[in-house]
Amino acid sequence: MKHIHLIGIGGSGLSAIALFLKEKGYQVTGSDRTFSPLAMQLAGEGVAVHAGHDPANVRGADLVVRSSAVPSDNPEVAAARAAGIPVLKRQEFLAELTAGKTCLAVAGTHGKTTTTAMLAWVLTCLGQDPSYIIGGVSKNLKRNAHAGQGEWFVIEADEYDSMFLGLNPQAILLTTVEHDHPDCFPTSEVYFDAFQQFIDRLPADGLLVASQDDEGVRHLVAGYKAQGKACLTYAIQQPADVQAVRLSPNSLGGFDFSLRAGAGQRSMPPVDVRLQVPGRHNVANALAVLSLCHNLGLPLSQAASALQEFSGTGRRFDVLGEAAGVVVVDDYAHHPTEVAATLAAARARYPGRRIWAVWQPHTYSRTITLLHRFGQAFESADRVVVIEIYAAREQREGFSAAQVIERIAHPAVQFIATLDETSEYLLANLTSGDVLLVLSAGDADQVTARVYAGLKEREQKHG
Repeated sequence: MKHIHLIGIGGSGLSAIALFLKEKGYQVTGSDRTFSPLAMQLAGEGVAVHAGHDPANVRGADLVVRSSAVPSDNPEVAAARAAGIPVLKRQEFLAELTAGKTCLAVAGTHGKTTTTAMLAWVLTCLGQDPSYIIGGVSKNLKRNAHAGQGEWFVIEADEYDSMFLGLNPQAILLTTVEHDHPDCFPTSEVYFDAFQQFIDRLPADGLLVASQDDEGVRHLVAGYKAQGKACLTYAIQQPADVQAVRLSPNSLGGFDFSLRAGAGQRSMPPVDVRLQVPGRHNVANALAVLSLCHNLGLPLSQAASALQEFSGTGRRFDVLGEAAGVVVVDDYAHHPTEVAATLAAARARYPGRRIWAVWQPHTYSRTITLLHRFGQAFESADRVVVIEIYAAREQREGFSAAQVIERIAHPAVQFIATLDETSEYLLANLTSGDVLLVLSAGDADQVTARVYAGLKEREQKHG
């Protein structure tokens, strides 16, 4: 049995890889600065997880894999190299991870986690037993990874640190492309070039399934099609090979729509689809999955039935519940496009209710680079609270979220520095009928949990 040690095992990327390797029969160990919920889940699966980094943790390992956030001078990295143990970054390990399978990669600035989970769920429901790596925990599958026996390997193709350039995909599902991760990609041109390199990795008989509604994707697709390569487009608004028509909100909280094939896709039968996950962006995600499933030769009607049962992933419009008349939602949105889409989904799902948006900016580089875009992202909210910036992998700078609210064009926006103060303020001001959305890729999910617990206590006290 090969012993693989993962540094940064508590993150979304390596935790999924750890679970996959464990199922494959490897001896898996790992470490991280603290025990995240994902790390604790792995410990429950029998993975030896260490809190803190210690050279002793790599003892006996045959291979060490580190996340992008782990620097070269990490003590475990140094100890492994001194002992002659190979140390790979995640990108360098992906080809070995997916070897022997047909790789179906889901990429894009937004929507890739949910779309990856959708695809993995549909293929599972259709009896295909796919392998999968998802950047979040699927509510339906109850996990973020699986080593399946089937032909296909569904993987979330993360662009951060150009991770996806380690993949050898047979099909790419491309949702959206717009500038993000300025700490890795300082300009939009550099960011787009990484995606260009990624789709160029498709073989001659590969397939690109691409959103025709997204301007960035359209730009990439134009050059791709010019090479004479196979591309299947989908859209809600623009003309495309596959389109969603007759969208209408449904009683499940999502949208109903009909899939209609465009010119040249006569073999694709029309199908009606009902979703419980909210928002027009999830209609687009579902349309992408159905388009790929049809190309894989799978029955569309059964795929559509599976999508109706799809309930999402953790921290993606994750409804904790309703307490004291207040709906509490946890969401991972950390880019202005994602913030706007999540708030629009909330407005469609909860019409007529007062919507609170509590936003924790994620990284200084993203907040500063996209500040002008964030200023217009909160129009669908009734009240906006901005928490101090979550630094993540960056050093703290002389810039505060208090400066951000000056750029947010909203009549009811305020800055509250800490998580504790935010929780206290919300519990004092939320009233029955409100909807609370906490938008954070950092640690503000603590606010969601505290406020929900406080509201439940209030409900029990007052009956």
